[in-house]
Amino acid sequence: MEKNYTAALLVIGNEILSGRTQDTNTQWIGKKLSDRGIRLIEVRVVPDIEDEIILAVNALRAKVDYVFTTGGIGPTHDDITSESIAKAFGVPAVLDEKARAALLSHYKKEEDLTPARLKMATVPEGAVLVANPVSGAPGYRIGNVYVMAGVPMIMQAMLDNILPELKEGAPILSNTVTCNLPESTIASRLEEIQDEYPQIEIGSYPHFRAGELGLSVVLRSPENLPLHEATQKVIHALEALGGIAHAVSIQSKI
Repeated sequence: MEKNYTAALLVIGNEILSGRTQDTNTQWIGKKLSDRGIRLIEVRVVPDIEDEIILAVNALRAKVDYVFTTGGIGPTHDDITSESIAKAFGVPAVLDEKARAALLSHYKKEEDLTPARLKMATVPEGAVLVANPVSGAPGYRIGNVYVMAGVPMIMQAMLDNILPELKEGAPILSNTVTCNLPESTIASRLEEIQDEYPQIEIGSYPHFRAGELGLSVVLRSPENLPLHEATQKVIHALEALGGIAHAVSIQSKI
């Protein structure tokens, strides 16, 4: 059986916590990792405070295979991610010559490498750079921690360069069944199915569409046959309770 790989995401930035900026990176990262058989099991959001970043990085890197961070590696005074991660690993933050060269290639002129921009070439000692084809300033990896920009377009480009080096598990399949029943009606039967298939993640999510209340039941697992069996039992349970079930997204098969 293939190993089940796990990941955590650390979102860094006061602007996320204040609500001024909406985090759109989590969904993108979660989907990309899931496609490679890597389960995103935790997401934390922390402010631009050194102690909070250090605490979160050290806690997460000890419990998962991969940690991804977004935000805080720009040129401004509150971009303190690199210095904080260096301290989390007990190494100095240093000006990386390859990172400097990447910035020079992007900005073209030496005089354009201002102290603020050179800050983006400062990384923890021993870090391996991650290319940034969008704006030049690279991300990096140190240990099992991958540090990326918070701007979605740049983050996505960095992640595309990171994904090929990650170890892959079995792809995580996902089935979604919708019905017109309230969640309370199906709750006990879903619990029974969950107990029967502990290797499958089963969640129920109420929705309100076209003026009607409904329910989506989502089943996720890297194991195809048990997922297929459990999905069929969910469909039969919904119908037995008087509901109309629609399999809107089915990946598992016999």
